[in-house]
Amino acid sequence: MAVYQDSSFLIRCDHFDFNMILVPGTRASVSGIYRCIGCGHEIVAEKGQLLPEHDEHIHGFELGPTRWQLIVLVL
Repeated sequence: MAVYQDSSFLIRCDHFDFNMILVPGTRASVSGIYRCIGCGHEIVAEKGQLLPEHDEHIHGFELGPTRWQLIVLVL
């Protein structure tokens, strides 16, 4: 889970990319922190970087397929 110490460094935003669920191998549409919705693992990806493939991010079968969701957008 992403955490912060000083809220003055962050702003609230309703950017549409927060609602997108991305499959492995998709290019990150924006730079930020992406979270696997199955297991909660977080990664940092720059805009245009490929999100980890199935064989690069492995979690238990019972957690479902790997899917990535933006949780922190870096402008």
